[in-house]
Amino acid sequence: MRRLILPVVLVAALALTGCDSAEPTPPAAGPGADAEAETDLDLPADGAGNQTPACPFTAAQVSELVGQSMVDDGNCSFGDGKGVAALSVTTASQLAGETTYDYQRQQAEQSYQTVTDLDGDGKGYLAVKDIGAEAVLVGGAGSFTVTLSSFERLGAEPDGYAQALRRLLDALPR
Repeated sequence: MRRLILPVVLVAALALTGCDSAEPTPPAAGPGADAEAETDLDLPADGAGNQTPACPFTAAQVSELVGQSMVDDGNCSFGDGKGVAALSVTTASQLAGETTYDYQRQQAEQSYQTVTDLDGDGKGYLAVKDIGAEAVLVGGAGSFTVTLSSFERLGAEPDGYAQALRRLLDALPR
């Protein structure tokens, strides 16, 4: 019983100290806070930027676009069936993509050998290194992050990963 007295006293002391905090509580976000944030993000006024798209590919489409037989591993992930080559597509709303884009691009610059901005509708980049690649596309249809890794054939070809990613990006909904 004595063993329980000290922990109970400590919990009570912590609870009392936390409740009597002299720090002011942060102000609640006003009704205009969300609207102001959306105006900075180039989103459509009709709320279309809040929809998360479905997986844009089937295993057959991915196989054709990367030039290698791929199987559906579920959740918009595809593999070569041998546990080596992998392709995944992460989808998000346009709002989520706009919100995280700068951070993702900064991380890509630290992880990949080359990072190139995409031309065209929306915003995006293509990042490549010797054993993998990543592309991010944010547009009216949503946000897509496509990653490729461990494709032997693509790594052996000059610009193999970049070409495969461009084919995949061209097939995405805009």
